[in-house]
Amino acid sequence: MTTNLRWLGTLALACACSATSIAQPPPPNESIMGIAHIAFRVSDLDREIAFLGKLGYEEAFTTTNGGQATEVFIKINDRQFIELFPQTSPSQPIGLMNVCFEAGDLNALERYYASEGLNPSPVRKAAAGDLISSFNDPVGRVTEFIQYMPGSRQTLDIGQHLGVGRVSEELMGFDLPVRDGAAMKEFYTDLGFAAEEVNGNVRLTTPGAPDVHIELRPARPGSQPEFLFPVPDARRALEKLEYAGVRAQRNGGLVFVHDPDGNLFVFLETGEEHKESILPWKHKSE
Repeated sequence: MTTNLRWLGTLALACACSATSIAQPPPPNESIMGIAHIAFRVSDLDREIAFLGKLGYEEAFTTTNGGQATEVFIKINDRQFIELFPQTSPSQPIGLMNVCFEAGDLNALERYYASEGLNPSPVRKAAAGDLISSFNDPVGRVTEFIQYMPGSRQTLDIGQHLGVGRVSEELMGFDLPVRDGAAMKEFYTDLGFAAEEVNGNVRLTTPGAPDVHIELRPARPGSQPEFLFPVPDARRALEKLEYAGVRAQRNGGLVFVHDPDGNLFVFLETGEEHKESILPWKHKSE
């Protein structure tokens, strides 16, 4: 009897240790390493592409079906894109569709999320050749994860379509208005983000991309997501935008620009010509 109890105790301890090891998040170099893209559904693809071109961002490649563009990849830098999807029905909402995070090892990250009960979709190869997985946030918006793979359309485009007139060379983060702050905070902490209360908002950070800025703020009438791009000098950024024919407003170190569908781009003065630490995983050749 004593032997059986001892054996059961040992088995329980082993199971507990095994469960603990399963629930351990992957190290920073295998986890979330930055924002890979933001995706919008737009009312007019050509008009949106032309607008982003005025910001200096070039079309990298397009996915088509029957000769019609179904997805357009606009390049911010070698590892960050703006994805555009056309509105094909009046019932489809315009605006932000999803945010996609880059993972160092997507299979390891997916296994961790599954062990935490988050129910991510199985890792699969996307049409562009990269590995992707996804699941929905508390309001039903898709959150994606990608691991860039050799030979994919993104990696084959490295060094190309880097517009010399880019107002900013990187997407540093986003501010998201939320109606259920507690649920969204729990969602992001489950993803591995650390959450800090700052002036009534929730600021999120992650070890693999410590300088990426993500903030959750209470939703108010008319509030909308803001997408943040660093610039060395707000005044110069405003001049550049106005010269390109873009309507913009400046408030101190911030420059606000709306795209044709009303999505809000914010150019944030950092005082530095290029802050490498914002994207620590960038290619040194970039």
